[in-house]
Amino acid sequence: MMRETLAICMEDVRRAAARLHGVAHRTPIYTSRTLDALAGREVYLKCENFQRGGAFKFRGAYNAISQLSPLQRHAGVVTFSSGNHAQGVALAAQLLGVPALICMPDDAPPVKITATRGYGAEVLTYPRLTTDREAFARDVAFERAMTIIPPYDHPDIMAGQGTAALELLDQVPDLDCLVAPVGGGGLLAGCAVAAHGINPKLRIFAVETEGADDLHQSLAQGQRVTIPPPATIADGIRTPTTGQLTFPILKRHVEQALVISDSAVLEALRLLLLRLKLVVEPTGAVGLAAVLAGMLPSDCQRVGVVISGGNLDPSLMAMLWGQG
Repeated sequence: MMRETLAICMEDVRRAAARLHGVAHRTPIYTSRTLDALAGREVYLKCENFQRGGAFKFRGAYNAISQLSPLQRHAGVVTFSSGNHAQGVALAAQLLGVPALICMPDDAPPVKITATRGYGAEVLTYPRLTTDREAFARDVAFERAMTIIPPYDHPDIMAGQGTAALELLDQVPDLDCLVAPVGGGGLLAGCAVAAHGINPKLRIFAVETEGADDLHQSLAQGQRVTIPPPATIADGIRTPTTGQLTFPILKRHVEQALVISDSAVLEALRLLLLRLKLVVEPTGAVGLAAVLAGMLPSDCQRVGVVISGGNLDPSLMAMLWGQG
């Protein structure tokens, strides 16, 4: 039986890295003896909260937009996003001189809407619970003859996001496992391809929150499962299902999808902010929360955790600080 052909390969990630060289930040690795003691293992945080736009999303957005034809660049791009992809596309488009229109849910964190507009993009909002965001964006793209840059289900997006793992394994080569949050799956799919391209034996774990565990259910059933719009503090993973292109990659490369509570994510956020002095948004803390909860196998002693973003809502930061 022939193996299914996946949307991207290791060479796609390497080509993306070449395009991003000198444009995207090579984000730092953060370690802490306090964190290691609490986790009972060595933890290496890949801090994409220090990426341009405050999250890993810039990588994929720039990789995709930079490959558009002159005609496509002139017409502009449109995307749909709850926040970080919006900012990533807006910033990448600004750097490349491309008009950008961002379709955002009306309940997106105000800080993310403001930041997106700050990069020069036009923002259109829609009601999350009653609108098919992809159809909304497609209609807008058709009306304005713009190119859609989807948040995760696109080869160039996945390849760009995978450069985070390429860097991580260059900075810390001998990891036992890689842990990352998963929503639509663009980050994890790209990172999984990159990680196994370097070390096929590396163990890869996805992390979701309770109520947003569509990948956990999908892996159990062997096919994509769609759930109702999740209500979780981790707004970056409020997707009802993984992508058509990302799921086959996740099914092949991910060992397990771990499920953590919102309360555990809040505890991880509090630790990051008050003890480690790192500003991280809820989705960015999902992977660390699972590590701190002891959800990894005991033989995973050197753990790389992707901190996906740092665009923390100021009101949530004030709450965390006040409870410190």
